[in-house]
Amino acid sequence: MSKSLARVRAAIAEIGLDAEVLNPGPSRTAEEAAAACGCALDQIVKSLIFQGQSGRIYLFLTAGGNRLDPGRAAQVAGEALERADANTVRAVTGFAIGGVAPIGHLTAPAIFADPRLRAFDEVFAAAGTPNHVFRVAPDALLAACGATEAAFTA
Repeated sequence: MSKSLARVRAAIAEIGLDAEVLNPGPSRTAEEAAAACGCALDQIVKSLIFQGQSGRIYLFLTAGGNRLDPGRAAQVAGEALERADANTVRAVTGFAIGGVAPIGHLTAPAIFADPRLRAFDEVFAAAGTPNHVFRVAPDALLAACGATEAAFTA
């Protein structure tokens, strides 16, 4: 088992989150994950990592079919943002791009969530690898990772 997947499993257990880790196959993109999980595209939780001018890292949890609006995301964060590079993502979260989980980070980023995620009974979020996800109720997920709901999509 990869260290990243083990860290997500440990976080789920530590938090007491009612979640099921699945290995549906390639889930690097929201479209791949929805097909692999047999769910609606918006049930996939995309994890988008940005870095502020201050150096602070932000994680935006977005419904799979929604697009992040950079201007709105910057307003939510309170500073100008740019996509974090792969090395920064790995160093801060401990995850590679394509497998960034909303929990189990090495250093916790500020987390914002797309309100669209609450429209479903269950959502599927990355579990630390490009092939693993975990199924969870959106309310439980947002509470577990301390996400703040915000309007940052286009």
